[in-house]
Amino acid sequence: MSPIQQLLLCAILVASNKLQIEGLTISSTSFTSGRYLAETGGASGSSEQPYDHNTVRADPLDHLKKYRGGYDISNKHYWSSTAFTGIYGYAIAALWIICGVGYGGYLLARATCCKRNRRLKKRSTCQNMCYLEPLLWAVLLTILAITGSGLVLGGNAKFHSRAKTIIDIIIDTADEASATIYNTTGAMKEMTLSLGKVNGSRQATSFLNSTSRSLDAQAADIKRQASKHRHDIDKGIKIAYIVTTAATSLSLTTVIALLVFGVLKFRRTFHMLITLCWIFTVLCWLFFGIYLFLKNFAGDTCTALESFQKDPYNNSLSSILPCDELLSAKPVLSDVSAGIYNIVNEVNKNLSTNYGNIVQICNPFSPPPSYEYQPWSCPADSIRIGDISQVLSALACPDSNGEKCNGGILVPANYFYTMEAYSTSVQKLLDVYPGMESLVECQTVKDAFAKILRQHCHPLKRYVRMVWVSLLFLSVVMVLLIILWIIGSHHDDRNLHSLNGSVKPHDPKEEDNSTWKA
Repeated sequence: MSPIQQLLLCAILVASNKLQIEGLTISSTSFTSGRYLAETGGASGSSEQPYDHNTVRADPLDHLKKYRGGYDISNKHYWSSTAFTGIYGYAIAALWIICGVGYGGYLLARATCCKRNRRLKKRSTCQNMCYLEPLLWAVLLTILAITGSGLVLGGNAKFHSRAKTIIDIIIDTADEASATIYNTTGAMKEMTLSLGKVNGSRQATSFLNSTSRSLDAQAADIKRQASKHRHDIDKGIKIAYIVTTAATSLSLTTVIALLVFGVLKFRRTFHMLITLCWIFTVLCWLFFGIYLFLKNFAGDTCTALESFQKDPYNNSLSSILPCDELLSAKPVLSDVSAGIYNIVNEVNKNLSTNYGNIVQICNPFSPPPSYEYQPWSCPADSIRIGDISQVLSALACPDSNGEKCNGGILVPANYFYTMEAYSTSVQKLLDVYPGMESLVECQTVKDAFAKILRQHCHPLKRYVRMVWVSLLFLSVVMVLLIILWIIGSHHDDRNLHSLNGSVKPHDPKEEDNSTWKA
């Protein structure tokens, strides 16, 4: 047997045996044990959610007891306790409704029961002067309401845009994580097919099948959870944006119309506009409570992102991007890295010792204990693992193809195809290795969250604060405006009654009596 033939057979035997023994002979307990560590907190301490003073709030679903479970968007008690922080707006909105019902009842009783008991009064001599000052106040409050509405509309649009950007980044990162897992399992499935064609180790193919199924299940779960949370949060923010924009725009139109018809004395239309303005004031107080809640939610989210940077494996964001779950794949990657490193080292050692170091295979991993993936550090004259099959094809031919081997070495077909299958399979795994390593280390997620913290968190909190402060300002102005117009309306009613009473009614009987006396 020639030296080249011996070289190839040596590489085949070492690769096939060592890869089975050291690289891929990993039982499913590795995956399970990693998952167990992630679930029990063995890798990073306790599995309980970190205590967060910002989320200690009264929970209406738990008899107003304090919720202390931290930021957890999958927990209904977190949502109820956070939504309850807007109770000030909800309570004032309810109070304003009660006042509206009470005032409407008063007007109805006054119109039906007291119509006949109106006393005639003298017409006020300062009617024009007394009307001018409230009108100036009405104009001023209307301008303030227009300003407040503009601030609400502008801040709401910016807040919605920024919130949607953050949601897209988070969910796109989750989708990218699941896509990376699918790429890895796809490579594993191709490896299984390649090894199956050459009757590869049953233990290796069994491991590849079980691991790929487990990872596929995790990828599907990540995608499902991300899609669910994306739909719920995006829907909530979109509804809040549309309703707030519509109500604010209508209230702005109503306030302007109220000034116009109040000046023109169109009383029926004026009273209808007062009613609409009252309703929109209730909505403004309600939205004030909602955006106060969204302000706290945005703050909690940014705080959770900061804590994620410190500990991605024990964080409340795991319901969307479960780095603790992905940690279970780390032992698998470590074992595969060590196995491939040892294989390449042994093959290169044999090549150097027995065959004059005529060629060297690139070892893509650094020495132990780190086994870092760094294929760029290979010597320029080395060949990739995936190129072994090309070198083999250039130097040798399988002895079963029935064709003449032009200048090549006849190699047993089983050796030839086994070497080709293993080298190709390992290279496929190495191609997806960087993405999987980044995912297991949660580097992709960290980068995405760092971008949110750096570019979006501060503007998000600023815009939501702008909206709820503007809504508070607008609500107060609307209340004062309604009270002013109601007072002015009652003043006009008194002046109207006075005017009607200043002219003595004509009595035909008196005219007849005077004629008779004459």
